[in-house]
Amino acid sequence: MKLDIVISGVGGQGSVLASRALALAAMENNLTVRTSEVIGMAQREGPVTSHVRMGDQLYGAIIPDHEADFLLGLELAETVRGLNKLKPGGTVIASTSAIVPVSVQLGLSSYDREAFISVLEERAQRAVFLDFDHLASQAGHPKTGNVIMLGAFAALPGLPFSPDQLLQSVLNLIPAKLKDINKRAFEIGRLAMEVA
Repeated sequence: MKLDIVISGVGGQGSVLASRALALAAMENNLTVRTSEVIGMAQREGPVTSHVRMGDQLYGAIIPDHEADFLLGLELAETVRGLNKLKPGGTVIASTSAIVPVSVQLGLSSYDREAFISVLEERAQRAVFLDFDHLASQAGHPKTGNVIMLGAFAALPGLPFSPDQLLQSVLNLIPAKLKDINKRAFEIGRLAMEVA
């Protein structure tokens, strides 16, 4: 068994925490795990890509192009940027939320949300789009999109850990005062995926 997961987002969205939670859940189930993060030049709002590899025959932490089983996207344009990692037949779970680059705000480039969605739908066998910002507001905190994403991911069949195990991994990585809101966010993501 081998499972490769890429998480794409921007700085400040919690993709590194999400990758650590996935890794911890896999290790709790006695799987070998390799992780890597590629962090953009800006601390906030620069591109961040996390690689999580679990299972057998792992020869490195970086997922080769066209081999990721799953692409999890916290920001729409960054999800498109990560498409080169997704294997044929792979699954995308992407937020429709956008963090518009400064170049767009200055009128130097454009941000075409519908075009990004179309590209993802064309290239993935299954593409699910959720509004993480809206769901985070339901959870009660704007910075819970990463946990909503993990809850949605946990609803997929065939993972090497249960939703409860993944949630517990999240809770093991965060301060006590944030546990309740993140439990709520995880459940909101799981339920959103079940109806998507």
